[in-house]
Amino acid sequence: MSLLRRTFCPLPLLSHTLYSLKPSFLPKPLNPKKPASFPSASFSASPTPTPPQTLTPIPNPPSPPLLWVPRTVLCGELSADDVGKRVTLCGWVALHRVHGGLTFLNLRDHSGSVQVTTLPDSFPEAHSAVNDLRLEYVVAVEGRVRSRPADSVNQKMKTGEIEIAAENVQVLNAVRAKLPFLVTTAEDAKDLMKEEIRLRYRCLDLRRPQMQSNIMLRHKVVKLMRRYLEDVHDFVEIETPILSRSTPEGARDYLVPSRVQPGTFYALPQSPQLFKQMLMVSGFDKYYQIARCFRDEDLRADRQPEFTQLDMELAFTPLEDMLKLNEDLIRKVFLEIKGVDLPNPFPRLTYAEAISRYGSDRPDIRFDLELKDVSDIFSDSTFRVFADTLGIGGIIKVLCVPSGAKRYSNTALKKGDIYNQAIKSGAKGLPFLKVLDDGGIEGIPALTSSLDQTKIEQFLSRCSAKPGDLILFAVGHQTSVNKTLDRLRVFVAHELDLIDDSRHSILWVTDFPMFEWNDLEQRFEALHHPFTAPNPEDINDLSSARAIAYDMVYNGVEIGGGSLRIYKREVQQKVLEIVGISPEEAEAKLGYLLEALDMGAPPHGGIAYGLDRLVMLLAGASSIRDVIAFPKTTTAQCALTRSPSEVDPQQLQDLSLQTR
Repeated sequence: MSLLRRTFCPLPLLSHTLYSLKPSFLPKPLNPKKPASFPSASFSASPTPTPPQTLTPIPNPPSPPLLWVPRTVLCGELSADDVGKRVTLCGWVALHRVHGGLTFLNLRDHSGSVQVTTLPDSFPEAHSAVNDLRLEYVVAVEGRVRSRPADSVNQKMKTGEIEIAAENVQVLNAVRAKLPFLVTTAEDAKDLMKEEIRLRYRCLDLRRPQMQSNIMLRHKVVKLMRRYLEDVHDFVEIETPILSRSTPEGARDYLVPSRVQPGTFYALPQSPQLFKQMLMVSGFDKYYQIARCFRDEDLRADRQPEFTQLDMELAFTPLEDMLKLNEDLIRKVFLEIKGVDLPNPFPRLTYAEAISRYGSDRPDIRFDLELKDVSDIFSDSTFRVFADTLGIGGIIKVLCVPSGAKRYSNTALKKGDIYNQAIKSGAKGLPFLKVLDDGGIEGIPALTSSLDQTKIEQFLSRCSAKPGDLILFAVGHQTSVNKTLDRLRVFVAHELDLIDDSRHSILWVTDFPMFEWNDLEQRFEALHHPFTAPNPEDINDLSSARAIAYDMVYNGVEIGGGSLRIYKREVQQKVLEIVGISPEEAEAKLGYLLEALDMGAPPHGGIAYGLDRLVMLLAGASSIRDVIAFPKTTTAQCALTRSPSEVDPQQLQDLSLQTR
């Protein structure tokens, strides 16, 4: 028997010992003549105070010895069925109040909270101990479950029908600093709390019920995915290296210098892409991994420098089988997590269709606003802006906003929020027309005068415009036009409350181009990555080929993307040459992959889901930082540990590095 077990005492004896030493170990009551309450400055449910840069110490007496009290039940699991039972609970003091000569507290653990009350006549020591507690003290409570009086039942609490009559109370750990915010009231004050404060004191922030719920939801999603892939489809989870070499995947790498190989560097993986392909060559039929990935890129609400993917790869699996397996997986996740039945099969749009109709390869189709190309109608236009655009190969597209003519004034369209959205997208202006009640049009005089009645009727018919509608134009290169109208489409939908939040829009976007042109560098880039297989129908003209690639889009957010892979060396080398990687460079950087493709690589493909982003959507959160336990800030820093940080000069010397 260990020393701890041989010296452990049951809770009643510990309580007796503790309170017999009360002058040495516990704070004195704030007022010995009446039950203690707490100074409002520290413990009231007032708006969140501005926190200090460092926690302010609060004087406290010495702590009791380290104690491990065995609890018999969790706070949130008690119910009316437990009335009369004697229980031992452990947790944090969530609320504390005095009423009618009795002291009450809410005790919270990960399962929920329960009310604890005192009996000053029967158990005066427990009553005195409760009076001395502060919010977020860690305590053990032993007592009996009893029903609350009918007028005290709290329907908002899961345990609102019962309470614990405390017989013994033990302080396991005190709060020795002024809290930067109150956990219990933080949900109501969340909008008042700066995110940097929440991230700085993340261990306190994670106690909040909403954060506990988010992290537990993440656990449930991962557990569900594991069970589905392993138990239903016989996938094997295989870990791939974190320390590897740089690969051409688009973003900047995080580099790790090698001490034992001076002057050389590892790269943290942007994805397990090449390793999972080589696992297929190795004969593993179905691989998956909950993979940690790293990309040194600009951050936003749904992006982190280190993130988590559900990564999978399958051998000998045709496209339709790949899509069906993944549809079944996501349907199961949504059904069990949110109780939502997603369609079977998922709708599909080709990349060309999505761009043409919505201006985006991840369209939100919960609302109907579609873009229309009207270039042909204005082919002989005298309106100079349109004529010049078409003359250099540009296009003219429009977005028709139902009943938008009255909703947006001419002033708003010329310098208001909607105009600013267009400018932020890169547009030089926002041409518009309004459809009048008599069917006529109103707008820029030079534009309206360039259209005769026949053209007006043809134009309004193309736009499906009705009296009172607003028509917004974007002109220029196809890419910039679609970018502008996509942004305006989403902005208008939110402004006019056109989005049905109860709908769940999920679809596949397929047939992406293999490459896109980089104007800045004057070269082709892989739209996904250079290991994506081209459509066999386009194999003779790879530079304009379609890829066998597929993205899964939920409510306008890409949650997963994948492709069938190139599994023959000669095709892979041609694709690498198109993106500017010479045979010599390919051999130096990717020789191990090319060698593997020459050793009997099977046809294979895969997909990766952004787990953080998926859980964010399932939780209804606005940022992936709310579903990651210890995220980085938008400046790629950890506010909790204050990393990245400087290191000891000796460490740099060991790595043969020096800083300027």
